Amino acid sequence: MLKPLCGLEPNLEANIESFFSQDYPDFEIIFGTRDSNDAAVAVVSRVQQRHSQVPTKIIFSGEPDRPNAKVCSMQQMYAEASSDYFVISDSDVEVSSNYLRQVVTPLLDPRIGLVTCVYRGVPTRGIWSRLEGLGMSVEMTSGVIVAEMLEGMKFALGPTMAARRETIDAVGGMASLADFCADDYVLGHAVYTSGLKVELSTHVIRHVVKHDSFKASLRQQLRWMKSTRFSRPVGHLGSGLTFAMPYGILGFAVGLVAGHPALGWSLLGWAVLNRMLMALVVGWGVVRDPFSLLDCWLYPVRDLLGFLLWCASFMGHTVVWRGIRYRLEDGGKMVRTGAAKSEESSGPITVDNLA
Repeated sequence: MLKPLCGLEPNLEANIESFFSQDYPDFEIIFGTRDSNDAAVAVVSRVQQRHSQVPTKIIFSGEPDRPNAKVCSMQQMYAEASSDYFVISDSDVEVSSNYLRQVVTPLLDPRIGLVTCVYRGVPTRGIWSRLEGLGMSVEMTSGVIVAEMLEGMKFALGPTMAARRETIDAVGGMASLADFCADDYVLGHAVYTSGLKVELSTHVIRHVVKHDSFKASLRQQLRWMKSTRFSRPVGHLGSGLTFAMPYGILGFAVGLVAGHPALGWSLLGWAVLNRMLMALVVGWGVVRDPFSLLDCWLYPVRDLLGFLLWCASFMGHTVVWRGIRYRLEDGGKMVRTGAAKSEESSGPITVDNLA
């Protein structure tokens, strides 16, 4: 398992421990950070002491030489791995003990090149965290399900990507992803175009929402939206038709102007009810998110916010990621526009069995 890290995040220790606690006979976890001063290193060390039977490495990759710092770290982690089966996962996710069995088993079929998972949002605190979590559980999940039904899986989702070494190498290796914002989409699409299947696992990941402030949450979601706009321009344009609240509000306004207030109110009411039902059917029915039950009344607000973010995604070509500004180009490539850091990488350093 390859797990890049960058600083402390909400629930980080519990997230990491869930990967050590797998009901699987033989696995290794390789973590990656830029340097040994990263606060996440101490968290990994504490967890590894409680699970000393699990082989563990951490790679200190230094400053990235390509735009996607996470992929630069994964390149060096990948080179240190001894297995021919890889599970790549983000630091802000928590999984069940049967996770590895469920995502690795499909790879025994040579026709399947990559396995990925949907996820449900786990808010930490505050209204913005709850809204972002609803977007993960309902908006993201429904979009993935519709895409799979209409055309099959042609992409992967970053919280989990499982693949064989031969598949990753055949599509250009980790280095081929290092210039892209949506590296998960690029890898999944490359596997699909190579003639192999991208499999959507039945395992549902718990995705912890990192941000509890308005600014941080919106910046993160806008980066997602913009990266999708450049990676999948046609699909992103069409996703504007999947929102309900903007059209309900439009119907309400037209009804009032046309002198039919009852019709206007009924159109708005139906839009609100539609979104609440969607939160229940997708959020609870598909990914079993308990917050979708409790906060279904909030999902109409989330739907309207999602539409506003979608509109904003067409404004400008830049995103901010980990405090650095990048310009997005066709295909989702990133070009760094901020000042480069002065520190130079001293190359990878490996620490085996941290405890």
